[in-house]
Amino acid sequence: MDSVLGQAIPQTFYHRVSKTPDKVAFKRKINGHWEEITFKEYYEFVEELCLALIDHGIQKGDTCAILSNSRAEWAFCDFAILNAGGITIPIYQSSTAEEIEYILNDAEVKVLFVEDDAQLKKVKSIQANVPTLQKIITFSDHDDTNTALPLNEFCQKGLSLKAKNPKLFEELLHKGKPEDIATIVYTSGTTGVPKGVVLTHENFICCLKDVKEAFSLDERDTILGFLPFAHIFARIELHLGMALGWTHAFAENIDKLVNNLSEIRPTFMFSVPRIYEKVYNKIISQVSLGSPLKKKIFYWSVNVGQEVSRRLQQDAPMNPILNLKYKLATKLVFSKLQAKFGGRIRFFISGGAPLSKEIAEFFHAAGFLILEGYGLTETTAASFINRENNYEFGTVGLPLGDIQVKIADDGEILLKSKKVFKEYYNNPEATSEVLKEGWFYTGDVGYITQKGMLKITDRKKDLIVTSGGKNIAPQKIENLLKNSIYISQAMVYGDKQKYLSALITLNIEEIENHIASRNLSLSNGNIHKAPEVYEMIQNEIRNVNEKLPSFETIKKFYILKEDFTIERGELTPSMKIKRKYCTEKFKTELESMYD
Repeated sequence: MDSVLGQAIPQTFYHRVSKTPDKVAFKRKINGHWEEITFKEYYEFVEELCLALIDHGIQKGDTCAILSNSRAEWAFCDFAILNAGGITIPIYQSSTAEEIEYILNDAEVKVLFVEDDAQLKKVKSIQANVPTLQKIITFSDHDDTNTALPLNEFCQKGLSLKAKNPKLFEELLHKGKPEDIATIVYTSGTTGVPKGVVLTHENFICCLKDVKEAFSLDERDTILGFLPFAHIFARIELHLGMALGWTHAFAENIDKLVNNLSEIRPTFMFSVPRIYEKVYNKIISQVSLGSPLKKKIFYWSVNVGQEVSRRLQQDAPMNPILNLKYKLATKLVFSKLQAKFGGRIRFFISGGAPLSKEIAEFFHAAGFLILEGYGLTETTAASFINRENNYEFGTVGLPLGDIQVKIADDGEILLKSKKVFKEYYNNPEATSEVLKEGWFYTGDVGYITQKGMLKITDRKKDLIVTSGGKNIAPQKIENLLKNSIYISQAMVYGDKQKYLSALITLNIEEIENHIASRNLSLSNGNIHKAPEVYEMIQNEIRNVNEKLPSFETIKKFYILKEDFTIERGELTPSMKIKRKYCTEKFKTELESMYD
């Protein structure tokens, strides 16, 4: 095993800091300036916090939770908990008070770190119902010190313990074992109550090792991060940065992502499909407002780029004329797009939800390689991924590391690996349903392509069986619908029905731009009820239907007033539709399409 990777996360952390103490680990923007934190400073923050937890009485196997957006303090807390022998319980900042209460009680959390007063307010409303919770620590200063202690004050206890025992932290770093539990991650779940996925240090170390062997990533790389560390995809991103030594810059927020890209100039990035969809729609929207000449140049360039992309995918040679055309397309169009991303991007990694093949091909035409991967919380994120020199758009690539795969008779994907989780916490019944004879039953349906890549069709429970007996995967159709710049979200429905229908949410900004650019006026003030908008969406759906066999076409649709959101419970934190919840919530609207 690589010298930096130890048998557990604490040893790996120690080896990394010893190897590159002065390398920049994090960048964060404070008061308009990018502040740098070296690995040595990272170590010092973690040491103080870890010893403060020890001083408080945290012992091996105790659980501590983090309720926050992704930020440097999140990382400090995670590694402090792990180095103390504790178990990290990540909680999404978008969680409701009731969801927080459930997780804190199920995991029997003793110490809770919260980001700010907004999160503290939620915790205070349920604190009396969580008997195990001993301490609340906030990342920001506040007046209510009776309820919670600011992080900097809590760390003072660690400094006092360090003065008494200077070698204690280093001793702790070498005590971790592979079989020790590192984290319990509560799945956001598209249905039902969240389940606590138990992951060990071995799960993490195997994942880090496999990614390191699959990609040429090291201390020279820089990423711009914005995904929530509460999601396993982003959590692996954080731990990879520690193990491989790259610089992790924190984006200020989604709205400032474009500005941050040009400032940080990352070499690669992790993201979810929804971000690529939004960028694609923004580009197409801006082009649609341009002159006829600009539109012609843009789409000529895209066509040239797509031909280059096809040849690269097929390992076919580039002829001199195509090469010349692509250089011109790059100069006229693609170089401007590449500059917006900082000009250094080698590739993007996409996960958390299915990526539309059309989106991947568009970006590749423009000179951006998106490598789609696949994994679940239960497999420590990484199971399959496309490689820089071996990729097939529309698939999630080849197995990563020791992954073994088997396709069941009904198409379900079964996996076996050292990265597969230990159990669902306090839930042996749910564990036995998915772990059978050493195989993990993923709940996803798919097949292996001729190139040996895994193609995900859909979630097994999401497959639609029409009254005529046709089996339909809704995600494929939904992705095609979302390729429209006027459609934000789509949920295809039709189980046990004669035909398919869809709930549609609007991209209001793009529709308003379309209306304004053509000096149109709506006959109904409610944009989602305007006949003109209905006709626009009908045309978009008609275009999608032309690409589908008749039994997969959308016969009726209903435009909702508001977009789906995480906050209202319609989407998971990785932007996947909570299908069961939405089916119940919009029961009246769905039934109206089958009168």
